[in-house]
Amino acid sequence: MIYVNNWEDYALLDVSDANRLERWGKYILIRPDPQAIWQKKSSALWDMADAVYRRSPSGGGAWDFKKKLPEKWTIGYNPLGLEFEVSPMGFKHMGLFPEQAANWNYMADKIKKANRKISALNMFAYTGGATIACAKAGAGVCHVDAQKNIITMAKQNARLSGLEAADIRYISDDCSKFAARELRRGRKYDAVILDPPSFGRGAKGEMWKIEDDLFELLKLAADILSDDPLFVLVNLYTAGLAPSCAGYMLSLLFSGRFGGAVESDEIGIYAESAKAPFPCGAFSRWSR
Repeated sequence: MIYVNNWEDYALLDVSDANRLERWGKYILIRPDPQAIWQKKSSALWDMADAVYRRSPSGGGAWDFKKKLPEKWTIGYNPLGLEFEVSPMGFKHMGLFPEQAANWNYMADKIKKANRKISALNMFAYTGGATIACAKAGAGVCHVDAQKNIITMAKQNARLSGLEAADIRYISDDCSKFAARELRRGRKYDAVILDPPSFGRGAKGEMWKIEDDLFELLKLAADILSDDPLFVLVNLYTAGLAPSCAGYMLSLLFSGRFGGAVESDEIGIYAESAKAPFPCGAFSRWSR
């Protein structure tokens, strides 16, 4: 498993009873996590939570605020000089996945060591964690997400990180359709990042199902890679798909064509209570 334990503005304090106890800046929140199948020991920390996201038996859920919180606030990932606006959102989200810092470090290191201008394509780019990590390292980035409100959040994160004038192109579109158009245009990228959902809809209602559509999108990604590609990274948060599943596809599509190597593993966040990483998802990445 890869993970980081150098966040200052975020901490996973404890995990148990299907919940995470987290510190986001100076606020302590409880959010559901079904992987925490063990029961917690009594801890006064859990009673200090400022807000709890409670699931509804009928589906969905809502935040239960124990005290008034700001609508939004800012946290930073200091090792890379990144700043993010976070907020208690629907479906338990905060607008950021802190465990992805491990991948941000990887991408930033690859881009800096390339010693040339790198063009990166970030699809299903969400609020732009990978986008601003790559841009901060000097890459030009095309940021693609179907949701316009999410792109607005990504632009704000870029501004907070001092990247308002950076070489970032924001596109609100269905990722598969956009990649196909880029192929027809003959546009090439040195790096491709994908963070696909299990299920979703594009900007015009296009349906996405990861089991049916991921391989076809990866085929497009292989065709729009430059002649001197740097890396391809795929995140998997889908239950039932092992990291090696994406790894096999990367080997099939990229290693045979460009050489290089594939690595697949879990990604996690360091839990202070256990002094060990807690699993949050999976990734596979190919590099030349």
